[in-house]
Amino acid sequence: MQRFANLVDSLAFTQSRNRKLSLLTDYFLTTSDPDRGWALAALTDGLPLRVPLRRILPEILADIVDPVLYHLSRDYVGDTAETVALLWPDRPEYQRDGARVTLDSVVTAFATAPNSSHAEILKGLLDALEPSSRFALLKLLGGAPRVGVSARLAKLALAQAFEQPVSEIEESWHAVDAPYLALFDWLNGDGPRPDPGGRPVFRPMMLAHPIEDEDRTKLDPDDLLAEWKWDGIRVQVAAQMGEVRLFSRTGDDISAGFPDIVTAFTGRNCILDGELLVVREDEVAPFNDLQQRLNRKTVSARMVRDYPAHIRLYDSLQIDEKDLRDLPLIERRKRLEHWHRAHPPLSTDLSPLVPFNTFDELTHLWQNTRAEGIEGLMLKRKDSPYLSGRPRGHWWKWKRAPLTLDCVLMYAQRGSGKRSSYYSDYTFGVWRDAPDDGAELVPVGKAYSGFTDAELLELDRFIRSNTTDRFGPVRAVSPKLVLEVAFDALQKSTRHKSGIAMRFPRIARIRWDKPVSEADTLSRAQSLLKAPSLDKRG
Repeated sequence: MQRFANLVDSLAFTQSRNRKLSLLTDYFLTTSDPDRGWALAALTDGLPLRVPLRRILPEILADIVDPVLYHLSRDYVGDTAETVALLWPDRPEYQRDGARVTLDSVVTAFATAPNSSHAEILKGLLDALEPSSRFALLKLLGGAPRVGVSARLAKLALAQAFEQPVSEIEESWHAVDAPYLALFDWLNGDGPRPDPGGRPVFRPMMLAHPIEDEDRTKLDPDDLLAEWKWDGIRVQVAAQMGEVRLFSRTGDDISAGFPDIVTAFTGRNCILDGELLVVREDEVAPFNDLQQRLNRKTVSARMVRDYPAHIRLYDSLQIDEKDLRDLPLIERRKRLEHWHRAHPPLSTDLSPLVPFNTFDELTHLWQNTRAEGIEGLMLKRKDSPYLSGRPRGHWWKWKRAPLTLDCVLMYAQRGSGKRSSYYSDYTFGVWRDAPDDGAELVPVGKAYSGFTDAELLELDRFIRSNTTDRFGPVRAVSPKLVLEVAFDALQKSTRHKSGIAMRFPRIARIRWDKPVSEADTLSRAQSLLKAPSLDKRG
């Protein structure tokens, strides 16, 4: 457990991606099975274990910590696992057993014991461990370490540690289960690469680079295909041997949340790439509608009816056992079109190609994407094979320019992790009417990114000096500071008093120089809330 605790602690305080890779690489090379497999599962949300910590922790803390002290401490620290790990009393008489606590022993203990015993098991483990290991234990059991490691980064670390292509690791990923013994046997050279045996497994996706001005000067329009960039989420649907899986771009299996898509592809034999959307009467619904169905383990029949899922297909990786990834895009597109005409699954269509002859024509189309309710354009070389990762010189994304509003800081909340001591989460609003003495601010969004560490310190000082009220971990702030907020779109919202909310807001600039009387109004914000004429092009 101590090795895992050291890893979690180091990852939490490391911002460098290369440093995280180095830490993971070292851990995978120097830790034995099955502990390294359980650690890999914990970091990638693949641990087959869920312990109801929200119910158990108050129960076992009741006789140890005053509830008021606990809640005050939790609000200050900003993280439940860290708070409990620090407040739990050291018990030297038990901690001599801590060295024998391994990840495997923890998983086995909870997996084999009845739920009624989980509280006692957790108490015994917390007694036997020192603070950093308690913290790692609770992160393990909570299922969300939140140490800045994605599944993709973990796979890259495996590839780096064992000198294997990350694409082969990704294709083997869904053929094995935690603690991934067969995967590590192959990586160590002690066994064959795990074979999915025809099961529908994830194939590494091909990603695009943001287009730059210099790209447009070098590219020949005759070499490119253009498509609309849809405002959904990228997915891969794999249908083989009577089984259907739907994967996100990072390889997470999201099939359970989309039984309608699974049914539509049952009996097919293909692996296709596309955009998951909600579509009603041939029109794409706002992204907020799709969000109602994301991150759900199950969905009701009513939700399936009210938020009908749809896949807009734009590439084919495999059709009828034939791997197409080495073929040029133009050929893969032809085969996809032929397959879809012959076997059109319900809730699917093809992403239409955008005709153009010059970049001037494309620029004009791009300038109108916001008015058309489209996220932008995709440019792809006709001769590009389907390559894993983000290879340069093949695909480009040309996203529409962001919108901005000058907003007034209204509330601030402490962050989590390394930001738990700073007010780093900001709620901001606009004036309902002209900003006179009787004007009211109404919130339109919340952001916690876009500023530097130095700016965070300035903002934190400002908030502490201008607090007007407190609501638990949240501070109300005197309306004195304007934030220029960039965002992708506005959408209607019943949760906000303003009736609108920003999508993907981030702080573009801190306007220390701008008086709050010059911040934007609700009417100005509403002028940006246009009902999209989302694509009858499809």
